[in-house]
Amino acid sequence: MTNLTFEGYLILLPVIFLAGFVDAIAGGGGLLSVPAYLAAGLPAHFVLGNNKFSSVFGTLLSTIRYSRRKMPDYRIALPGAFFALIGSHLGTRTVLLIDPNFLNYVLIILIPGITIFTFIKKNVGIIKRDPELSKLQVLFIASAAGVVIGFYDGFFGPGTGAFLIFGYTTVLGCDYVGANANAKIVNLASNIAATVTFLIHGKVILAIGIPAALCGIAGNWLGSRMVIRNGTKIIRPFFLLVLTLLFIRIIYNLISK
Repeated sequence: MTNLTFEGYLILLPVIFLAGFVDAIAGGGGLLSVPAYLAAGLPAHFVLGNNKFSSVFGTLLSTIRYSRRKMPDYRIALPGAFFALIGSHLGTRTVLLIDPNFLNYVLIILIPGITIFTFIKKNVGIIKRDPELSKLQVLFIASAAGVVIGFYDGFFGPGTGAFLIFGYTTVLGCDYVGANANAKIVNLASNIAATVTFLIHGKVILAIGIPAALCGIAGNWLGSRMVIRNGTKIIRPFFLLVLTLLFIRIIYNLISK
């Protein structure tokens, strides 16, 4: 099925709004939006295509709002975004050819490790710290993170923002606010690359994608407003919530086969 009934829109669009809200705060909006598209009855590649299309506009709004507040560190965000464009395009081209389900087995080990580390290291991400890295090392790490996470985003997707936030706080010493702002720029680049690829291959249904994009924009506006007002104290709990939701989804994926 590649169209929706009126009732289908009533179910889908509020979830896309909530996904945009969560995504603006800690990434991981796809954990809500992808199941919503699936529940609406769209085929898998149309789910991914419409999800990218609807999320790219909300991510753009959050990116603009955070940039106006001078939250991102462009030494990290810009090289990450450039290489995320490449990684996301490659990931999207790959997912059109093969089944990405094997990543479930990788994530079921990775996610609990990240969650436990975040609980134990309570100070990570609360304040910005100096990681004692040279400018060249920061450039290399930011670029590598961009291409790897960009590929993951184009290939699989859910939790991309959370993985970027974790990397930026633990390796590069960002606080949660800065890490989230950096992640938005990188995620925007990967979303653009994936969206263009899906559009070229005819996997976006504009009659669904456009109203969903409007709801995603509204959710991102509200979520980014809360981040600007509340800072790290709201991002950390949402970050842990996203990891928990991602773990639940992976378990469900494995046991429902």
